[in-house]
Amino acid sequence: MTSSLSSSDSCVSMIEPSDCLARALMLGPGESPFPWQMQLLNKFIEGDLPAALDIPTGLGKTAVMAIWLVARAAGARLPRRLFYIVDRRAVVDQATEVASGLRNFVERESRVREALGLASALPISTLRGQYVDNREWLEDPTSPAIILGTVDMVGSRLLFEGYGISRRMRPYHAGLMGVDSLIVLDEAHLVPPFERLLETISLSEDLFPDINERTQLVPRPKVLTLSATGRGNRTAFVLGDDDFKPETVTHQRLTAAKSLQIRRLDNTDTLADSLAREAWALTGGGKKNLKVIVYCDRREDAIATKKATEQIAKGNRKEGIPQTEVDCELFVGGRRVHERQDAASWLKTHSFLAGSKSSPNRPTFVFATSAGEVGVDLNADHMACDLVTWERMVQRLGRVNRRGEGNAKIIVLQEPDPKPSKTVEKALAKAPAERDKKEEKAVAYHYTKVQQAQALARPFELLPQSENSIDVSPKTLYCLRPPANSSEGQILAKATSSVPLRPGITRPLVDAWAMTSLKDHTGRPRVQPWLRGWIDDEPQTTVVWRTHLPFPEHGGISLTREIEAFFEAAPTHTSEMLETETSRVVDWLKARAALIVDSTTPERKAPTDHANEALNQSQPCAVILEADGSPRVARLTIADFLFTADDKKENERRDKNLGERLKNATLILDSRFGGLSRDGLLDVGTSSSPSTLDGSDDWLPPVNGNPAIRFRVCVTDAGCEMQQSAASGWRQRFRIPIDRSAEGDPLKWLVVEKWRYDVATPDDGSASQLQALDQHQQLTATKASDLAKRLSLSGVYAKMLEIAARLHDEGKRHVRWQNAFNAPRDGRPYAKTPGPINQSLLDGYRHEFASLAAANDDHEFKALPSDLQDLVLHLIATHHGFSRPNINTSGCPDLPPSILEERAREVALRFARLQRNWGPWGLAWWESLLRAADQQASRNLEVTPKEN
Repeated sequence: MTSSLSSSDSCVSMIEPSDCLARALMLGPGESPFPWQMQLLNKFIEGDLPAALDIPTGLGKTAVMAIWLVARAAGARLPRRLFYIVDRRAVVDQATEVASGLRNFVERESRVREALGLASALPISTLRGQYVDNREWLEDPTSPAIILGTVDMVGSRLLFEGYGISRRMRPYHAGLMGVDSLIVLDEAHLVPPFERLLETISLSEDLFPDINERTQLVPRPKVLTLSATGRGNRTAFVLGDDDFKPETVTHQRLTAAKSLQIRRLDNTDTLADSLAREAWALTGGGKKNLKVIVYCDRREDAIATKKATEQIAKGNRKEGIPQTEVDCELFVGGRRVHERQDAASWLKTHSFLAGSKSSPNRPTFVFATSAGEVGVDLNADHMACDLVTWERMVQRLGRVNRRGEGNAKIIVLQEPDPKPSKTVEKALAKAPAERDKKEEKAVAYHYTKVQQAQALARPFELLPQSENSIDVSPKTLYCLRPPANSSEGQILAKATSSVPLRPGITRPLVDAWAMTSLKDHTGRPRVQPWLRGWIDDEPQTTVVWRTHLPFPEHGGISLTREIEAFFEAAPTHTSEMLETETSRVVDWLKARAALIVDSTTPERKAPTDHANEALNQSQPCAVILEADGSPRVARLTIADFLFTADDKKENERRDKNLGERLKNATLILDSRFGGLSRDGLLDVGTSSSPSTLDGSDDWLPPVNGNPAIRFRVCVTDAGCEMQQSAASGWRQRFRIPIDRSAEGDPLKWLVVEKWRYDVATPDDGSASQLQALDQHQQLTATKASDLAKRLSLSGVYAKMLEIAARLHDEGKRHVRWQNAFNAPRDGRPYAKTPGPINQSLLDGYRHEFASLAAANDDHEFKALPSDLQDLVLHLIATHHGFSRPNINTSGCPDLPPSILEERAREVALRFARLQRNWGPWGLAWWESLLRAADQQASRNLEVTPKEN
């Protein structure tokens, strides 16, 4: 039996690894990879994957992606897909630049591309830029691919919950994430519960049954955690002796001069004013063209510090202080991904990214929160900041003098000890014996808070000091690794964020999550505690603006199922999302709604020009979606956000109710609601409508001539059929009437079109041309055989997959399906038609259900072992995401209900048997192979003969 882990299964690579890695990292002439990078590459080539990587900030940890790629090209037996995870707080991710560079590298290097077994470009999916959330990695399970995601994005999909994707697509994502994958968790110290979760999944024998050859057939995921803090991992891969040699670049960066001073604030000044003065002083009072980064723990402080700095720069005419031209940028979370590209451009233009050879032409400041601590290759000259936990301070310190070419000064402002409350003051005035239990508890709590605040500064006492400054060079911090039980270790522990409690992961839990065709399941909790632990993190809400929403403009209310179908056809995209605290969204909605009402007349008639007319109170303008895209609240108006009651308790009740509605949900708003600043932040006073994914032709640049967004939304008059010629490339996926005549006839349609190759919706049945059923199934079988060959599956498993592919659409032969899909009478049966689909005639009929009966009569199917017969039937039943574990039996008039129910019961029992044998991810992986083969066949047949 041959493992499916090999890199280029039929090709022996002839590349030279070290030279190839240098080119992959885009190093200049005479430059070489760092010694630790070469050592890690050698380990990868040998198939020796460490569990953790402990490398200081600024030494290129994101090179892990290039090392994995080059090692695979050199023939290493490594996982095919690499998932690189960054924390959700990151505003700009350096990993995106690395992934994009690797894609370009593979396109240039034909020998590398051949060694990787790539017929075209390296599939990548990123957090921003033109490859953001493009999901092209789903198209070929045998292809190497790099996928960048956040903890929530990747973690939820790994656990079959998939924030932002439909329940029917969740097994597809989970199967390819949980099998044959290398999951790299950057800044792992930020999310220790998720780190433990990944380790448990990768090592669990219960979740990946080790029976006979299945471990080789379905390789379990590998996990590599990255950190620059050395938090509690003594078995991590670390720097070698060669990295400390004076002649190396690593030595230059490790010994980068960074001196720190801690100054205590008094109670007479604000943090923002003090930080502004310190930042200004670091530029010599505005006389030096330097780059200064200012970190604040709270967003409000960052905003206030920016304003205070800009005020200082204006000068003072009375005191004879002239105005100074400065550049300032606010670098915080809670902004749309679309605008994060602008933030990246600003940083590059103003030389704030490491490696920039230019210098600013005026004093330049960046005011950042935790969003600027991770995932970005910032390189400032100096820094001013407040005092936070030790692991965050280490991250911040890595953002100045990153290349070791200067002498950074860091000013840290330590706020005064917490003031005692009146209760504590009263208690302290008494003798301890005179205090009651409540007072003793208050005093103890106060002193605990004081000790916690003082503990944050104590680690700096362990570092070398000279001339009233502290040496915080990377080498100094890297060597500060005292044993956990030592006094020094205790000092670091008290200054470090505590690890939150987390729930354990069990097989019954994963089995419950894997039942994705059940909308509700009492044993299926939300996955958030497994990703981040039990924390007091404030609930989050995602806000999205759209130009077109599925609401009738003249009477009527869209049905919930139509809204769900619309957002499955036109799903929310990562690039358009703004995620922030729910309470912030509630306050913004109320203020924004009040402002809109002040500028409009409630009695105004509904507008006829959607794009240019303002909203009124009675118009539907929003919908709230669950994580799976189903509506939580199907229709809201501006009036739902207005709190005008004089009763304070009533206002509080409505405020709480709105918060509960928005908690951990997605709010889709009509773009005319506005309220988005040019920086992509919530802004009550912004009057203009924001640009939207469905209202902009250049939202994202195309990729290889294909649109980056694989759907588009438009409005058309009834009777004007959408053009769906082969030349246009667009096919109708879904439509809903948004305006009707007095008689109820549609006057306008809201139409969602898909790009011809896109199959993100499991039931995509539209095509530019008819596809004969026999032709489609035979091509799907061929594609399945190709996948099996590239995966080196043994003969019986390859045959099993081919049989499932050849029989998967047999149920489409039924006259009900052919009629419902408007198939021509001549040439039937067809697998794909231009439509439109008559849903009432279809009556819920699932062709997969009927395909099961046909498979049982196939002679090649009967020749398979019984366990593989089970697998064939399961793959057929699930190739559109149903049957996990239930499938709809309606619309099948040929058999009595008793037999249909018995067969549906067997579908569910078969799912349970197979999941027990193959494990949750193993079974989902098998499903992904057939689904990929089916989609590849559909895409091939979608290309016109001329294009072929």
